[in-house]
Amino acid sequence: MLWMLAVAVAVAALTLSGWISPLLLLILTFALSAGDAFETPTWRAVLPEVVPREDLQAAAALNGIEFNFARAVGPGLAGFIVAAAGVGTAFLLNAASFIGVIAVIARWKRPTRKRTTPPETVLGGTVAGIRYLRYSPAIRNLLFRSGVVVLFATALTALLPLIARDVKNSPIIFGILFGFFGLGAVAGAVLMRRARARWSAETVVSIGVAIYGLATLAVSMFRVLPALCAAMFTAGAAWIMFISLVNVLILNRAPDWVRARVLAVSTLVIQGLVAAGSAAWGAVAARFGLRTALLAAGAGTIATTALALFFPLPDATVDLTAWNHWPLPDVGEALPGGYDSGPVLVTVEYTVLPEDVQEFVKASRRYGRIRRRDGAVRWGLFRDLENNDQYLEIFIVSSWAEHLRQHERMTSADRQVEERLYRYVRGTPKVRHLIAATASAKPPVSSMAK
Repeated sequence: MLWMLAVAVAVAALTLSGWISPLLLLILTFALSAGDAFETPTWRAVLPEVVPREDLQAAAALNGIEFNFARAVGPGLAGFIVAAAGVGTAFLLNAASFIGVIAVIARWKRPTRKRTTPPETVLGGTVAGIRYLRYSPAIRNLLFRSGVVVLFATALTALLPLIARDVKNSPIIFGILFGFFGLGAVAGAVLMRRARARWSAETVVSIGVAIYGLATLAVSMFRVLPALCAAMFTAGAAWIMFISLVNVLILNRAPDWVRARVLAVSTLVIQGLVAAGSAAWGAVAARFGLRTALLAAGAGTIATTALALFFPLPDATVDLTAWNHWPLPDVGEALPGGYDSGPVLVTVEYTVLPEDVQEFVKASRRYGRIRRRDGAVRWGLFRDLENNDQYLEIFIVSSWAEHLRQHERMTSADRQVEERLYRYVRGTPKVRHLIAATASAKPPVSSMAK
């Protein structure tokens, strides 16, 4: 926020002094957007900390209301300020608005959490976030499905200036149409709670996407302002139902430690496809005409509802509370480099009866995905050739600190996977922790308990 405040002040100062130029404006706009790219995932990740889980959907809808209300009235308010006091004053008031947000954040007392593991580095945290997404098929499918929808749906807003120009060559028409889109989003957010009480998230999202596609088709046929306003209002209501539910599902599928990183990737996917889709649909409109582009985009948006058959929305009620139940060995002085010692090899020896082997292997594969999701860089399951009922699970973690974090990243939702695995195991599995051997490392004075 401080970065964006500084950029906003720079824009206002340069405009008021007469030093602003198109190139400077582009550079400062890029800098402002870069600050927003850092701020937006963090802001959204904080939401579950300030509202109860049962109110998360309503809070996300409320956030959508304020955003779209601002988008609806903002252009008109800015136009009034520009006409009354000039562009520089409008930029100055925009900069002042950041002060209020910063003051609210400064007064918020976030509950302190006792850290039990070493802090992550920026690179290590980035790798952990990407790894979590890689081994979280529910989030991957959600991002893929929403990304495909956005790729088609972005045509309506990207081509809106051309639509407005066909009605009348005036920026006021564009502002009116965009304002009705924002007002529709406000209405959709209000109605969404009632819709969710009656239908599942899958039904609401599919209906919202289908209605948005129909509204896009309607816009391709209308060139009368009242009809276009009605279509844009409907599209705004449908859009907020889709995007707010997707955001809530992502929030509910990401635990606290990785939530901001998952949201950052989500923002990257959505905004990246908005940019790519806008350019693509602009090219289509230039080549084949505006009406053809809107017809294709509307039909494509409706067609994406079929993705529900192959990429259904994940369960929104998954329990992501920490489930740190694995015992840690007393390593004492056995770590030559402290917490950064590694890599660490962990082996788990299981005894499995022949009739349970097939189900055990299936359950192990699912469990292995959790191991890799939470920190393992390598994972494997092996059978002992001399003792057919003995199986050895191995996984490698980059350091002892990362293995400690791996313990903390297990969630209550993973408990069912572990219990299913242990259903086919006889006796208590034997766990061993090994550290990479180096020539300079000195052995511990006494043997350590495992």
